[in-house]
Amino acid sequence: MRTSLREIFSWHAGPPAWGAALVAGLGCGLPLLLGLFSAHPGFLWASVGAFQAAQANPMHRLGMLRMLMLCMLGALSAGLGFWVADQHVYSLFVFAAYGFLLAWLQRFGSEAGKLGVGLAICLCLGQAQQSLGAMNSPYAAAMLFILGGLWVMLLAFFLRGFHGLRMWPHIPRLRSLFKVLRQHAKRMPQHKWRLHALGCTLAFALSGLVVNLANLHRGYWLTITVLSTLQLEFKGSLVRAVQSTLAGLSAAGLLILLGHSLQNPVMMISLVLPLIVLSRALQANHYGLFVAQTTICFVLLAESLSHDWHLPAIRLFNSLLGVAIGLTVALFIYGLARRIEQRQPPMPAPQNEQ
Repeated sequence: MRTSLREIFSWHAGPPAWGAALVAGLGCGLPLLLGLFSAHPGFLWASVGAFQAAQANPMHRLGMLRMLMLCMLGALSAGLGFWVADQHVYSLFVFAAYGFLLAWLQRFGSEAGKLGVGLAICLCLGQAQQSLGAMNSPYAAAMLFILGGLWVMLLAFFLRGFHGLRMWPHIPRLRSLFKVLRQHAKRMPQHKWRLHALGCTLAFALSGLVVNLANLHRGYWLTITVLSTLQLEFKGSLVRAVQSTLAGLSAAGLLILLGHSLQNPVMMISLVLPLIVLSRALQANHYGLFVAQTTICFVLLAESLSHDWHLPAIRLFNSLLGVAIGLTVALFIYGLARRIEQRQPPMPAPQNEQ
């Protein structure tokens, strides 16, 4: 009983990071307030960029370097999402590439996988926001994304200076970094990673193509639902797969019900900002919990300035379609894995020495 309670109450690493939480709250709060008073859609991208950069802890040794990397790669992903939003073939290949990239990064540990999840969500938001017609230039979206990330980095510099730390810490040797990544990659069997990569590539490519072909409104409810479904560990159990998928669908339904009941950007912002602060202060160390935290905050942040919450059926339909795509691909990969196992020759039984 002690072990289970310890696992429940130690789901985040170390004490709460209130400094990083304050940076995340101020970084996202200013663009959201400016977007609320000016009604300009560009401030929404600045807040998304601020939240993406705030995923790194500036108090850590590589915190500032991670902030810069998250900001630049996130802006590139958002710009790509804008660019492929009205091109079917490019959308298929770009989403397939990001699905494969996500599976490839997961080989190198949970921290690399968290990077892939953030970049994939930025791609999904870029594709869906372009279809809303608020902004049409991928370069403008990427630049506003970077401005939000730089605003967070400025706050992080003040935080490091307040604690008497170096503004830009020493960068470790790349040789030792690659050595650690190779050690993580060797832990996962090659055949399991190939099946996982195939599932991520197929599911993410199908989700991006469906949103593009059907021109779905708020299409990130579909693509992000597929993304979160791909991160579930079924462990060879179909019952566990259905239960986990229904749990994800229930979470999406609760978010839709919450937004429909509020229907006010002021109320949404007053809810989103404390949630971002609390989520960043208690950022989950477990990979699955981190995915849940990040997706919920990203979706609420993208919907914080929405005025169409009186149409919850669109969001619910997109979530149902995303669950169907993710579960179908997961079951296909499960059947393929079982078929491969059946074709493998049985291992010879060891002979007892006389």
